Amino acid sequence: MLEDDLRQAMADETARLRAAPDLVDRVIRSSRRRRTVRTRYVAVVAAAAVVGITVPAGLTLASGHTVVPGPEAVMASSDGTGSAVPQPFEPPPLPTPSPTRDFGDLGDGKAFGRVKVGYLPDGLQWSHRSSDWGDEYTTSWNYDGDKNGFYCVQIFVHEGQAAQRSREVVQSYRDKSDGEEATLGDRTGYLVTQWVGEDGGKGTPTLFLTMGSDRMAEIMFSPVFVKDLGTREAVERELKKIAQGLTATDGDPGTTGEAPAPDGGDAGKATEAPAGG
Repeated sequence: MLEDDLRQAMADETARLRAAPDLVDRVIRSSRRRRTVRTRYVAVVAAAAVVGITVPAGLTLASGHTVVPGPEAVMASSDGTGSAVPQPFEPPPLPTPSPTRDFGDLGDGKAFGRVKVGYLPDGLQWSHRSSDWGDEYTTSWNYDGDKNGFYCVQIFVHEGQAAQRSREVVQSYRDKSDGEEATLGDRTGYLVTQWVGEDGGKGTPTLFLTMGSDRMAEIMFSPVFVKDLGTREAVERELKKIAQGLTATDGDPGTTGEAPAPDGGDAGKATEAPAGG
């Protein structure tokens, strides 16, 4: 049936959507000054959920159908005798996305999917979180390895059609002159700060890495980790070192490289503004 096909298509689309990795952190940071607005919004949503969908009385929906006001949203249709026949309003059920697969136990998390991480900044542990959508997959690292904690570094890998979509995202940044090109040995990348919101957050420094014709990687630092690194130069240096050490494990041509020497960490915390600021 058409409704079933539409419902399945919606489920397929929404299952792949993802929020910015720092979304929860940004919400917490902005919660105090937006508490009043949020409380009112939640109240409105709760009221709407209890009462149901309401429409102005007298609104014509279609030939022979009009809205009947009342505590429950109902439609009345003519049965040929001129009398109204109440029909309860039943909204279609929301699509239920399929559970996202993960990679299970990745050990230190450096090898996942079809790539391997050769370098990570000191002090980071695998977060025990991962997701695998087939042509897109991701994992992350933080300070304590807590799967419920905030991330510090997150890597998304896009392959096939997903890689093409990632290239289109990069091109959109180029078209707006937002970000800058990066050369990483024999590979290219693009540095940009994503998700700069009105909540006062500094956004998410990101390096898009081209790993051959059919693979792109998206390496992100959380605003909290950016603050710990201290300077724009340190952020860009660490992003590039991770990118240089990221290699393919499936023999895909043009996607292999050597991890940089582990002596380029930024121990000092200078006073320059961090990236994205």
